[in-house]
Amino acid sequence: MSQVTPTAKKIIGNIEKVIIGKRQEIVLALVAYFCEGHILLEDVPGVAKTMLARALAASVGCSFKRVQCTPDLLPNDITGASIFNPKSTEFEFRPGPIFAQIVLADEINRTTPRTQAALLEAMAERHVTVDGQTYLLDAPFLVIATQNPVDHEGTFPLPEAQLDRFMVRLSLGYPAAEEEGKMLDLLRKGHPIDTLDAVVTADEVIACQQAIRDIYVDPKVRDYIVSIVRNTRDHDDIALGGSPRASMALFRCAQAVAAIRGNDFVLPDDVKRMAPAVLSHRIIIRPESRLRKVTPAAVVTEILTETPVPTLSKSGA
Repeated sequence: MSQVTPTAKKIIGNIEKVIIGKRQEIVLALVAYFCEGHILLEDVPGVAKTMLARALAASVGCSFKRVQCTPDLLPNDITGASIFNPKSTEFEFRPGPIFAQIVLADEINRTTPRTQAALLEAMAERHVTVDGQTYLLDAPFLVIATQNPVDHEGTFPLPEAQLDRFMVRLSLGYPAAEEEGKMLDLLRKGHPIDTLDAVVTADEVIACQQAIRDIYVDPKVRDYIVSIVRNTRDHDDIALGGSPRASMALFRCAQAVAAIRGNDFVLPDDVKRMAPAVLSHRIIIRPESRLRKVTPAAVVTEILTETPVPTLSKSGA
C-alpha cells in the first residue's frame, strides 16, 4: 500500500501541469484506473475531456491510441482485421487501436450500437476475438470514452448494459475565472501536453492495482456499501437501481481512494466520496420523476443522506 500514495501523487501532479483546477476529477479518474475500471467523461465540448485522457496516458508511459467515433466507424476499425498477404498467401491479423494500453473513444455516442458493442468484450474481458481467434490485451488496460450530453442530433445513446461497464462517470465542468486565466497563460507559447513526460511506469501502475485489493474493508463498511446500493433499488424515483456490479465497483473504488489518501483501511467517507461517480450512471429515473427534473445525482445524494453511517474505531476496525 505504501507504493500507491507516492505513485498517485506523481501522476496527479503531472496531469495538473495540463489540467488546471480539476484535482477532484483527476483523483476520481485515477481511482478508476487503479481499480482496473473504465472511465466515461460526459460534458460539453471544450472543457478538456480529451486532454485529460491524453495527459493520463502521457504520465504513465503506456501505449495510447485515440479513436474518433463517427457513424461510419465499423467494429473492425476498433478491433482489427485479418488481411490477406499475397506474398505468404496467408491471412495476417492487423491489430486495431483497441490493442493499446490506454484507448480513448472520443464522442462514443456518435458511433453505431454495433461498433459500441465491439468495446464490450475488451472492456469486460481484457481480450478481443476476431475471426474465431482470441487475442489478449496488454495490462494495464483502460478505456476512456467521452460524450457530449447536449448535442443529441445524429447520436446513439449508450445502452444501459454498456454504461454499466464504466467504473465511473465524470464531468469536468467549466473552470473558475482565475483558473481559466492561468490556462491562457500556459497556452501562450504552446500546449503543455506536448512536453509532458512519463513519471511512472506501467509496472508501477499494475503494482498499485494489485495493492488496492489488500486495503481492509470493515464488515460495517461493507454492509454500508450494500445498503446504499440496495436503497437505489427501492427508491420511489428510480425505475432501475444499481446491480451487484455497482456494489463491487463502489467497494473497489472505496479501497482505491483510501489507498491514494494514505490509509490502509476504508472509511465511510471514502464510500460517500465515490458513490455519485459510481452510481449515477447505473440508475434509471422514472419518466414521471424526470418530468419533475429529478436527476440521478440528486437521488444518490438523497440516499447517502438517509442511509445510516457506521461508526468505526480509530484503528478502522
